[in-house]
Amino acid sequence: MKLSVIAGARPNFMKIAPIMWEIARRPGVTAQLVHTGQHYDEKMSKLFFEQLQIPKPNIDLEVGSGSHAVQTAEVMKRFEPVVLEQKPDAVIVVGDVNSTIACAMTAVKLGVPVAHVEAGLRSFDRTMPEEINRLLTDAISDWLFVSEPSGIENLKKEGTDPKRVFFVGNVMIDTLVACRDRFSAAGGLDAFGVRPNEYVVLTLHRPANVDDPAVFGGLIRAIEAVQRDLPIVFPVHPRTRKIMAAQSTHLPNVKLVEPLGYLEFMNLVSNARFVMTDSGGIQEETTFLGVPCLTLRNNTERPSTVDQGTNVLVGLDPDRIIAAAQTAVRADRSAHRVPELWDGRASERIIDVLTR
Repeated sequence: MKLSVIAGARPNFMKIAPIMWEIARRPGVTAQLVHTGQHYDEKMSKLFFEQLQIPKPNIDLEVGSGSHAVQTAEVMKRFEPVVLEQKPDAVIVVGDVNSTIACAMTAVKLGVPVAHVEAGLRSFDRTMPEEINRLLTDAISDWLFVSEPSGIENLKKEGTDPKRVFFVGNVMIDTLVACRDRFSAAGGLDAFGVRPNEYVVLTLHRPANVDDPAVFGGLIRAIEAVQRDLPIVFPVHPRTRKIMAAQSTHLPNVKLVEPLGYLEFMNLVSNARFVMTDSGGIQEETTFLGVPCLTLRNNTERPSTVDQGTNVLVGLDPDRIIAAAQTAVRADRSAHRVPELWDGRASERIIDVLTR
């Protein structure tokens, strides 16, 4: 069996890593790794690939940035000759980035079946580009690999043939389980000037939160209040840093740091008192680790992290965020549960299905 595995953006790396590990263990199964270059920071990409022991991509499409239409079209244009030349038996796409839908559409139109890892997740907010990518990718994929029960229910309501749906667990948790013993060795907390359980981790990257001055101003007000009680470590994207610089802010206890590698970041998260984020994957990782998480969004496509985990959907109202932060400081970590099949073996189940 010859597979093409697609990685496009940084969140994809943690998802394709255990899939590549599992393929390497299977006799008779080979994989070509295609990096679309949607996230093209060479230093960060190289670091992630080294830390996660992902083989060097066979092909780098070097697409780079652009509008959604430009980026999606460019991936399709550059991926098509790869499929025609390599003739894979199937293409594996993960997550919900532009590369996911672009490579899925290209493969399907050339008659190559597609497996979608993390299928069925829904925020029910079609203003999110990721939601459109999820819906379209699920509609055209042959195998739908689901990470949590809500995905099964969502696909059922959409009329999906149940024979295409497989509940396999969460590949991001596969990576976390495999790498957990290496977190502390990657870099201690001293570099950030903080001590275990005495700081907050913050991430903000969604355009809806960062680009709207009114929304971002409200979030800054909440952050300003939280940092009076606990230091905040904020791995910040250069673009977000520029937007913050244009705001009149007083955040002496917020430590702005460069984007971190996977191991360094997960060490930071695992030792935090709580996390504030608008990321999807971090909601899952904190749930597994038992670290309280405040999600700075009005919706989530990962409801199991709220129902069973440590995640609280706090929205964008500054007063509500501040109140939730005060509660998170006192949170009982023993109450959380790990969702079903988040056991480090999702990739094994995925390759089992494909080889059958």
